[in-house]
Amino acid sequence: MNKLVLEIRAGTGGEEAAIFARDLARMYERYAGRRGWGFTRVDASETSLGGYKTFIARVTGDGSYDTLRHESGVHRVQRVPATEKAGRIHTSTATVAVLPEIESKELVINPSDLEVTFSRAGGPGGQNVNKVETAVRILHKPSGIVISSRAERSQNANREAALAILRAKLYEAQIRGDSEKRQVTRREQVGSGDRSEKIRTYNFPDDRITDHRSDIKVRNIEKILEGDLDILLAKIAKSNRQ
Repeated sequence: MNKLVLEIRAGTGGEEAAIFARDLARMYERYAGRRGWGFTRVDASETSLGGYKTFIARVTGDGSYDTLRHESGVHRVQRVPATEKAGRIHTSTATVAVLPEIESKELVINPSDLEVTFSRAGGPGGQNVNKVETAVRILHKPSGIVISSRAERSQNANREAALAILRAKLYEAQIRGDSEKRQVTRREQVGSGDRSEKIRTYNFPDDRITDHRSDIKVRNIEKILEGDLDILLAKIAKSNRQ
C-alpha cells in the first residue's frame, strides 16, 4: 500500500513525553522527505513547550506503508529533558500507530452514521485564526470515534482528510475482529503507553537505539531522529528476513 495514516500520542512522562512525540513526528516527516513521499499534517494538539499530545498525518508514496508498518507500538526515550534542572535522566514514552489508508470504495461509511461539525482553524494559542470555518470534526456515532482535521485550507479538503483517517481506523478495527465493542481502542495496537510495553528504546546517555522485537542495536540517535531512519530499518528488515 502507498498511503498510510500516522498517529503519534504522548504516553508516560508528562511534558517530556510530548516533546518526544514531537521528535518522532519530525523524524518521520524528514524520513518521508528523504524517500520522496508526501507528508501532510492533518491535526495536532500542541503543548505550551511545543510538544505534541497528539499528532496525526497522512503519508503517501511508493512502499510507504510496508516500510513503516512495523513502527506501530510504544517508543521509549531515556534522556535528560530540557526541563530538568538537576540533570537527572528521565524515562518517557510515546505511542505510534501506522494504519493503511483505505479507499472510499473499499469501506463504505453510511452518511447517517456521521455527525459533522465545522469551526475556525487556528494555530497554537489562537494564532492565524481563519475567518472561515474550515476545520472539520467528524463523530462516527456507532463506534464513538472522533476525527478532527484543520490543516487544509478548505472545508472540503479537511472533511476528506478526516474521512480518510476514519476509514483507516474502522478498517483496522474490522480486521482485528472488533465486532463486539465496535470501538477502536488504540490499546490493542500500541498498548497503554506504559514504560513496560515498549518496542524500541532511545537511550541518549549511551547513544543507542534498541529495537526490542528484533534485538537490533544501532548508534547515532541524533542522526536517526533527523530522518536517517534507514540506518535502523534496514537492519530490522534484514533480521526479519532471517
